[in-house]
Amino acid sequence: MVGYDPNSPLASLTSEEAALAGSAAGMVTRALISPLDVVKIRFQLQIEQVSSRNPQGKYWGVWQATRCILTEEGLPAFWKGHIPAQLLSVCFGAVQFASFEGLTELVHKKTSYNSQTAGVHFVCGGLAACSATVACQPLDTLRTRFAAQGEPKMYRNLRHAVVTMYRTEGPLAFYRGLAPTLVAVYPYAGMQFFFYNVLKKRLKPQDSKSNGSLHSLISGSFAGVISKTLTYPFDLFKKRLQVGGFEKARMQFGQVRTYHGFVDCMVTIARDEGPRGFFKGLSPSLLKAALSTGFTFFWYEFFVNAISSLKGSQ
Repeated sequence: MVGYDPNSPLASLTSEEAALAGSAAGMVTRALISPLDVVKIRFQLQIEQVSSRNPQGKYWGVWQATRCILTEEGLPAFWKGHIPAQLLSVCFGAVQFASFEGLTELVHKKTSYNSQTAGVHFVCGGLAACSATVACQPLDTLRTRFAAQGEPKMYRNLRHAVVTMYRTEGPLAFYRGLAPTLVAVYPYAGMQFFFYNVLKKRLKPQDSKSNGSLHSLISGSFAGVISKTLTYPFDLFKKRLQVGGFEKARMQFGQVRTYHGFVDCMVTIARDEGPRGFFKGLSPSLLKAALSTGFTFFWYEFFVNAISSLKGSQ
């Protein structure tokens, strides 16, 4: 049950319950997909061409990058920045799903639209994700900085990173990359909820009472892959902008660039790296999107079902 459903036999969720289910789903999912996220970020930040046929940069393939990170930095490197990433996932999941449930309920009660249609889920999903993005952007920036740094580390811990960034770059540093993020997150999240709605209805029989099932995992995975493919370049722009002012810690990975805003970032990548530069890291990103979105919807429905069952037994 994702979104307000007046016909559901389960009790409707309060905002607090939706936030709890969303944050729990985000926490579990983040712990599972963190290694893929680290590999994806390393690809996105590499200026040199990512190609196994003509390797130029430090990383040129998913398995090669995985072996390289493991050899040079050890297994814990795949969970670099896990604390801010986990805080991000918990915060984002809570705000996004609480907003989505509230928006779909508002649509049902204040308009003539059916709150369970795919179109309504697209609009409400996009708006919910935008609100979550604004609330959680500082954590996303910190997560990217930690995942991007090599050895020796520039930031010792989360507190050191916050203090250093604030003193050397100012408070706006925490919102670097916000413009491309908002441009991308609305259609990305909207399409996630849209395709999840469509695919779940196609895969799940109408008389099925299962929640948090295999249907949720499959529907969420396909929804994540479709959405990520269509909006991927904006995610890359965001990552490049988030590490601005962080060039010293990136030197050992190859070339570095400094971008002066969203448009300059886009134009520079197109000029220096070509159209393929917009899709660096797409392979691990799609794998991550499939697992991340699938697990998020799977665990969200699981926790929603658990909460509703507990309410029903009282």
